Amino acid sequence: MGDFNEIKDKLVNANVYFGREPIMDCLAQGANTVLTGRAADSAMFLAPLAYEFGWKDGDLDNLARGIMAGHLLECGGQGSGGNFEYDWRGVPDMDRLGFPIAELTEDDFHITKAPDCGGLISEQSCKEQFLYEVHDPANYVTPDVTVDISRATLTQSGDNRVRVGGVKGKAKPDQLKLCLGYHAGYKVVTYLSFAWPDAYEKAQYAGDILMKKMKRKGMRYEDLRIDYVGLNALHLDVAEVDEDLIRRMNEVILRIAIRTKEKTDAQLIIPEISPLQLNGPPGASFFGGRAHVTDVIGLWPTLIPRDAVRLESHILEVV
Repeated sequence: MGDFNEIKDKLVNANVYFGREPIMDCLAQGANTVLTGRAADSAMFLAPLAYEFGWKDGDLDNLARGIMAGHLLECGGQGSGGNFEYDWRGVPDMDRLGFPIAELTEDDFHITKAPDCGGLISEQSCKEQFLYEVHDPANYVTPDVTVDISRATLTQSGDNRVRVGGVKGKAKPDQLKLCLGYHAGYKVVTYLSFAWPDAYEKAQYAGDILMKKMKRKGMRYEDLRIDYVGLNALHLDVAEVDEDLIRRMNEVILRIAIRTKEKTDAQLIIPEISPLQLNGPPGASFFGGRAHVTDVIGLWPTLIPRDAVRLESHILEVV
């Protein structure tokens, strides 16, 4: 993450993940619509539940149930069969995927969906979302409550209906997550596609040509990444690559991404891309339009004492 002193003069934004309180305050004042800052995703679902049921800070298990209800809903269709690794082929009617619905009473908790929508609510689909972004199942930290799902149960209770039980709550943390955004330089990303035969070899050679040109131009950069989309852009060094695969590849896309301190350095590569269609290896095509230099916003996450954050809510009447 680095030393804060290195980024303090480059700050452009800051946000704190907060919980249900200001949302509940708005509801108590009769708000029809609530616009928030960086509320924790699940807090936006917990807030109306806690408001309706009257849950207080000491109602830890109920708060934890509300958080996990929100956790199962917060990613939309991902909780109802979207992005479902276990059996994505078996998800019905994904072209009209319905979002999940949480039904909670004082002592029960189910996940379902609208009957006329596509998608799937099963034990497995819910489990994938249930564990999403959870590093420690016994201590899932949120601004409102620390959730323990180490003994939670998900049970199929009907067609596209799953019952959730065993969710427990612990005290909320004394600190909140603070995310600082800072200006981290400039970047340019560009692509060239190469066709069979020898698509990968051509893409490699084109990358070498560009790097030699940049060296002659004296380009300075902080980070450089060269990917071969279709071969190893996602899995990098753990991708299974063999000579037979390389020989049979119909096409490879060369992707080059460069981050620089100065905008002028990033601009040096742009005029060199398109000419490679005719001045480089055969079978190249340029697509996606001319590359553009964009600002890079870096992330500096940390923790801040809860009592250092003052949350306010304001009601605006619109006629």
